[in-house]
Amino acid sequence: MTMKDVLPLAVMPVMLVIIETGALLLSLPLQEAGLAAFEDPSSVANPFIFIFILLVFTGFLLFLIRFGFRRIIGGIIGISIFFTFVYIFGAVLALLSRDALFVLGGSLLISGIATGVLYLYPEWYVIDCLGILIASGAASIFGISLEIIPVAILLVILAVYDAVSVYKTKHMISLAEGVLETKSPILFVIPRKKGYSYRKEGIGPIGEGERGAFIIGMGDMIMPSILVVSANVFLATAARIGPVTIPALGAMAGSVAGLCLLLVFVKRGRPQAGLPPINGGALAGFLLGYLVSLLV
Repeated sequence: MTMKDVLPLAVMPVMLVIIETGALLLSLPLQEAGLAAFEDPSSVANPFIFIFILLVFTGFLLFLIRFGFRRIIGGIIGISIFFTFVYIFGAVLALLSRDALFVLGGSLLISGIATGVLYLYPEWYVIDCLGILIASGAASIFGISLEIIPVAILLVILAVYDAVSVYKTKHMISLAEGVLETKSPILFVIPRKKGYSYRKEGIGPIGEGERGAFIIGMGDMIMPSILVVSANVFLATAARIGPVTIPALGAMAGSVAGLCLLLVFVKRGRPQAGLPPINGGALAGFLLGYLVSLLV
C-alpha cells in the first residue's frame, strides 16, 4: 500500500478521537442544561428501549426506501439533525448567558443555518465537519444518560445486530445505499483521490468497484464515544490523567484499535460491520483502563 492508499484510512481513527474528545467537552454543558435522554441512567431497561426505537426507525426507513419515498427520508433525517444541533448549541449558549430567549433564539438560528448548509451544499468536507459536531453531541447526550452497565449492554447488542444486519440479512447495506442516494449527511465521507466531489460524484453502489471515497456510518463513531463519556461521568472517583479518567482513556484507545482492525478488512473492498471490532475494542480498553485505575 502506498501513502496515497493509507492516508484516507488514517483519517478515520483521527476523526474518532476528535469526536470522543468533543463528546467529553460537551458533556459538562449538556449535563448542566439537563439534556439527558433517560431519567434513570442506571436502568438496564434503557438499552432495550434504545434498541426498540432503533429497530422501529430502521424498519420505517426501509419501508420508505422499498416504496420509493426517499425524499421523506431526507426530511426525517434533516429534522433529526436540526434538533440535535438545537440541543448542542443551546447547551453551549447557556454557558454564555442566562437569558432563555437569547439561548433559544440563538440555538434555533445557528441550528437552522448549520442544517441549511448541510443540505444546500452537501460536499464531503461540510458533511464531515458538521458531522463531527453531530456525533459528538449525540454521544455526549447518551453518555451522560447511561451508566456503565447499560452502555455495555447496549454496545454488545448493537455489535451483534450490526454483524447480523450486514453479513446475514444484509438489510443494513440496503439502508446505507438508500440513504446515500438521498445524500443525507449521516455518513462520514473520506475521499480517496484529489478533487473528489461528493455532490457531483456520490459514492456508487456499496461493495461494487473502485469508489472515489471511503464511507463510515456516524453510528460507528457515536457508539464507542458513548462509553467514553459514561466512563468519565459516572466513574468520577476513578484515577485520572488530567480531566479524563483512565477507564475513559482506555475506552478511547480500545475503540481506535478496533477501528484500525476494521480498516484492514475495509481495504478489501467489501462492506464490513463496524460495530463488532469498534465496540469490542472500546469495551476491552475500558476494562483494562478500569483495572489499571484500581491499581494506581
